[in-house]
Amino acid sequence: MAILDVTARGPVTHLRMNAPERLNALSDEMLAALHARFDQLAPDRATRVIVLSGAGKGFCAGHDLRQMTAMRQAEDGGAAGFKELFDRCAALMARIQSLPQPVIAQVHGIATAAGCQLVATCDLAIAADDCRFGVNGVNIGLFCSTPMVALTRNIPRKQAFEMLTTGDFISAPRAAELGLINRAVPGDQLAQETEALAEKIAAKLGTAVAHGKGAFYQQMQMPSEQAYAFTGEVMVRNMLEAETREGIDAFLEKRRPDWSQ
Repeated sequence: MAILDVTARGPVTHLRMNAPERLNALSDEMLAALHARFDQLAPDRATRVIVLSGAGKGFCAGHDLRQMTAMRQAEDGGAAGFKELFDRCAALMARIQSLPQPVIAQVHGIATAAGCQLVATCDLAIAADDCRFGVNGVNIGLFCSTPMVALTRNIPRKQAFEMLTTGDFISAPRAAELGLINRAVPGDQLAQETEALAEKIAAKLGTAVAHGKGAFYQQMQMPSEQAYAFTGEVMVRNMLEAETREGIDAFLEKRRPDWSQ
């Protein structure tokens, strides 16, 4: 049984984490499978959007604690292994945001610790309304410091700190209020709502979305003046695309753009 199921539906590629017995934990194998698949999809112009989901009862329960505990057998008590694990996880999160395609998290059940980090890292997220989110490591004595990075870039500071220090779950509607997810929907509509969003984005000009996604994350790290200068350059490159010229001509001529050439 593959640890990652891959299904292409036209321009939308679905990745389903398939380790339900471990609540799709980010084990060594899962991290490797996800990173490898993202690397494979990055240059694929036929894939316009990626949907990430989980099999079984929940989306993702975070790191594989059994694997982490086994690392303690090393002479250094696991220090090198832990550092390498967190570096690989951080590299996966960075890879998601460096992809030219938008990545939508389709979330059900629970998303905890690094699983919540994964949701926060994806470009968009839709969740079943009975889903729960948490950065619960503090409950077992391990503060969720790396998940905190993505979390604090999604939701307000005090709400993030409360989640991190109490280990409490928040509901999907609350997650939508705070901005962790785009919206919460009835569970029986989750797949349909996610697919609708994916197809809407996939219908746009892929090169324009790729330009925009790359610029989106880079400009967030810049002061306003630098961000305007940078995004102006991005728009120039976008304007010079032949497909963009076709899109503008089509709008002015009141017709649908022909992006098949």
